[in-house]
Amino acid sequence: MVAITLKDGTQKEIEAGQTAYNVAESISAGLARVALAATIDGKEVDMDTPITADCDLSIITPKDDAGLEIIRHSTAHLLAQAIKELYPEAQITIGPVIENGFYYDIALEKSLTPEDLEAIEKRMREIAKRKTPVSRKVYSREEAIKFFEAQGEHYKVEIIKDLPEGETITLYTQGEFTDLCRGPHVPHLGHLGAFKLTKLSGAYWRADANNAQLQRVYGTAWPDKKSLKEYLYRVEEAKKRDHRKLAVPMDLFHFQEEAPGQVFWHPNGWTLNQTVRQFVRSVLQEGDYQEINTPQLVDKSLWEASGHMAKFDDDMFMTQSENRDYIVKPMNCPCHIQVFKQGLKSYRDLPIRLAEYGSCHRNEPSGTLHGIMRVRGFVQDDGHIFCRLDQIGDEVARFIEQLQIIYKAFGFNDIQYKLSTRPEKRVGTDAQWDQTEAILAKTLDDAGVEWSYNPGEGAFYGPKVEFSLKDSLGRIWQCGTIQLDPCMPERLGATYIAEDGSKQTPFMLHRAYLGSIERFIGVLLEEYGGDLPLWLAPKQLVIMSISDKHHAYCIELEEKLKKHGFRVTLDLRNEKIGFKIREHTLAKVPCQLVVGDQEVENGQFALRLKDGSKLPEKSLEQLVEFMQTHIDEKSRQLNKVIPDA
Repeated sequence: MVAITLKDGTQKEIEAGQTAYNVAESISAGLARVALAATIDGKEVDMDTPITADCDLSIITPKDDAGLEIIRHSTAHLLAQAIKELYPEAQITIGPVIENGFYYDIALEKSLTPEDLEAIEKRMREIAKRKTPVSRKVYSREEAIKFFEAQGEHYKVEIIKDLPEGETITLYTQGEFTDLCRGPHVPHLGHLGAFKLTKLSGAYWRADANNAQLQRVYGTAWPDKKSLKEYLYRVEEAKKRDHRKLAVPMDLFHFQEEAPGQVFWHPNGWTLNQTVRQFVRSVLQEGDYQEINTPQLVDKSLWEASGHMAKFDDDMFMTQSENRDYIVKPMNCPCHIQVFKQGLKSYRDLPIRLAEYGSCHRNEPSGTLHGIMRVRGFVQDDGHIFCRLDQIGDEVARFIEQLQIIYKAFGFNDIQYKLSTRPEKRVGTDAQWDQTEAILAKTLDDAGVEWSYNPGEGAFYGPKVEFSLKDSLGRIWQCGTIQLDPCMPERLGATYIAEDGSKQTPFMLHRAYLGSIERFIGVLLEEYGGDLPLWLAPKQLVIMSISDKHHAYCIELEEKLKKHGFRVTLDLRNEKIGFKIREHTLAKVPCQLVVGDQEVENGQFALRLKDGSKLPEKSLEQLVEFMQTHIDEKSRQLNKVIPDA
């Protein structure tokens, strides 16, 4: 007999050699029916794995994150099986799980089409209905190579030959199909059904352009059809909200080949950009930051001294002048230290908070560029706080409070907090990392927020807290950050005079609320589908005339409304009013005023909102009050009814 301890702490005794499935069945028939795999002492195993010693045992179901990953990986194998049944000459290579799904790279002379995807998916469903058991077998290296050579699977042979000596080689078989895999997998293919093939693309074998080009088939898989349907809805909705598409009717920005990865801001887009900046600037002023500006071109020696050159040299743009090498600034921190170093600083002067809308450039690979979400030229709402050890906790707590205020104003209330700890390649001592990681962990605890660790993802100079937003489609966007750095100030010679008269090195907190202004605006556009709140909208109100005789009155209205600080535009074109309304609706202008004889005569206006609804006719003063209230409150939607006068 062996003793097992279940996830809830329950202990059971079973006969040695019974499987994880036997244990699940002994708990309940329902659990055995949905069980996908198990963990034995923390290691994931298949359900038919025998238990031979005392252990901790946990059953993995579709409700678990691990269960979802197993479903997706097993569905990738199902895809490969369907391809082999339809195209026996195809060679399969690798099929990993990715975010929200999986893919499989295949070598096939025939170029697959969307119609072929439908046929492959149909075959996958036919195979899944067979509920074929999935079995695992351990092979020696020679046996595995011989097996795949006989199958004509040369890519699999290459993978096996490159595996480290002593690596356990396991093959999984489902019906007539066998694939190389570590596992675990679902017990039978009947567990798979909520899946969809989504797209095709090209890929090079092992991501090397010198190797053969393959075809990549993408898919998604979920525990049930409801989850799949919800995901596909989110995908379609995300396509509608793509910031690159919204930028055209809203006339925000464009890109062109002469400046890859750099934004050409149009008047509307730049207005939005400046509105975002000014709001954050108002928070900075309340937080006692001093705003600065630092050079774009800085001698290479500074980046060598800071440590950036050794880690990021491939990402930096370089130029030369008069036999000197210069770097186009990729980040602001070394320059902020230079400002701090000017003049003698006392412990009484700390903390010193410096902020900059710093224009940065990084040589991102062209294939990764994506609208304003991933660019080469961008602006950070960057800031650095120079402080003493005893001030760190208060400064981080203060930053978290300010960040929450900013995110709430932009309509984001669901914030995720992650503490990223020491990476493999880093500077500083283990003692410094122990100390700084502990400080950030305590500050998060004291802030009363739920947070998790992100092991190994800290900056090379210190740990950091990352702040991510969850949008209305459930997508996660990592935006804000605060990073605790004990190293760079020391490397660059920043000091202050301590209370005992000695020279000490300050700690530096790198912090940003939004990260990249460009990327954050992209997030805003997609969160709202372009229907920005009134306070953010580049054009808040458009005044449209019905005929030429109303032009003078429209111009008078425009002047009055602009005096109140509203962003107003006129449309006096000789076009039908329906055409004008549709055009400005597509351009996402929140408020529309149509001016005709009635409006001129009685000075009453029915404000038309972007969803097509109209507010009751009110005076100009009431409309001003309505708009100003929404701007001041930073209301997410125009949904308040104006009270009668």
